[in-house]
Amino acid sequence: MSSTVELPLWLALAGGFLCAWFLASRLLLPGVRWFFRQRINKLMATLNQRLHLKIPPIAMTKREVLIDRLVYDPKVLRELTHHCESTGVPPEIALREVQRYAREIVPAFNAYLYFRLGNRVARAIVNMLYRVRLGHADSRALRQLTQNASVVFVMNHRSNIDYILVAYLASKRVALSYAVGEWAQVWPIQQIIRSLGAYFVRRGSGNELYRRVLECYVQMAIAGGSVQAIFPEGGLTRDGLLRPPRIGLLDYMLRSFDPAGERDIVFVPVGINYDRVLEDRTLLAEDFARAERRSGLAAVGNTLRFLGAQTWLRLRGRWYRFGYACANFGTPLSLKAYLAGAGWSPVALDRETRGRRVTQLAADLMSAVGRVVPVLPVSLVARVFIDAADESCSEEDIRTRAVELQRRFEALGAHVYVPRSDPDYSVLVGLRMLTLRNIVLESGGRYRANPAELALLRYYANAIAHLTDPIPRPELPR
Repeated sequence: MSSTVELPLWLALAGGFLCAWFLASRLLLPGVRWFFRQRINKLMATLNQRLHLKIPPIAMTKREVLIDRLVYDPKVLRELTHHCESTGVPPEIALREVQRYAREIVPAFNAYLYFRLGNRVARAIVNMLYRVRLGHADSRALRQLTQNASVVFVMNHRSNIDYILVAYLASKRVALSYAVGEWAQVWPIQQIIRSLGAYFVRRGSGNELYRRVLECYVQMAIAGGSVQAIFPEGGLTRDGLLRPPRIGLLDYMLRSFDPAGERDIVFVPVGINYDRVLEDRTLLAEDFARAERRSGLAAVGNTLRFLGAQTWLRLRGRWYRFGYACANFGTPLSLKAYLAGAGWSPVALDRETRGRRVTQLAADLMSAVGRVVPVLPVSLVARVFIDAADESCSEEDIRTRAVELQRRFEALGAHVYVPRSDPDYSVLVGLRMLTLRNIVLESGGRYRANPAELALLRYYANAIAHLTDPIPRPELPR
């Protein structure tokens, strides 16, 4: 009984590791999980006292529970049965496909990461790049939003910084859940984005099974009171103009919406503009359509190259912030009130008729977004040079024309952001930004548009073009 037993070193190490893992998993890890759960619960209680719209229970539900609810949703199961019958795919294979879609879509919201880390990083990034301003907000109407309403922020899409800018500006009121494109599905970006409450969308997917899973998730999130943030344009504007809206996510929201039900959907229009868009030249490039379809790794590579170039400029003392970044929050639109005024109900319409009606709603929402897009110094001065593309102007001429244009926009009800409340300074800021980038050339005290940069100049002027040339509202067939 007292004889010695010899074991190989590798077996002794493996046994020791397994024992340590067992003890940690049974004794140490539960305590660690309890500690962090208490911290998160305390944070949630504090946030729900501070935030205007409290964090909904769906955001605190375990991700695995949400995935199971989505996979076994009756609509998803009906579509799965139809998919198996039409394609001959075995049910167990189709079910695994549905589970994969659900895991891809469902976020893993982490309040600590969103409010403690995410907000600080967002604040640092946007304030490092821009002079950030909240130009206009219908504060009275925004304060009247209640927990009984599912809030959807509807925004124009000018830059990938939009996600960070609006989340930062809205962080004192709500936690936003974004619909993010496939470009971000690369490690570790997708894990971070998912932890911040965002969900991924395959734009333009023709897979009906995937669409049904996405539809059911969107309806689950709306019913659960999750605050959504969507870009109806479906992608970044390539020419600076507002793009025609796509109705996919809006249609999903409305398909099961009952105007007589308890919960309303309230859309908040958000207009965004920048003195400089980080991706402007890339967006104007002829191969951008192909670049949009490239992998997330390519997007990360482009971002790193840009950051490297900006860091090099900063080390040489030649780096400047990119002017102003501004967002305006318009008057919320109640879907119940809209449907009552328009005289239709989504649940009472067939698919084709509902599609036409939702298209009109999307156009109305984009018009509301367009009305609150801020007029910034670069866009204002760019418009002056586009209107006088062949002229050489003095600084006084530019100032006079810009101030007249500013008054015209104000008379139309546009929100013009004037730095320091000084119109002359505003014009100088815009002119300096365009001159530093050689979009406008200066010689002998006179300025003219650079012929080689007219497309870029027009891109910034187009950001406010809809304010004087509104997008026509689609007419429904009688």
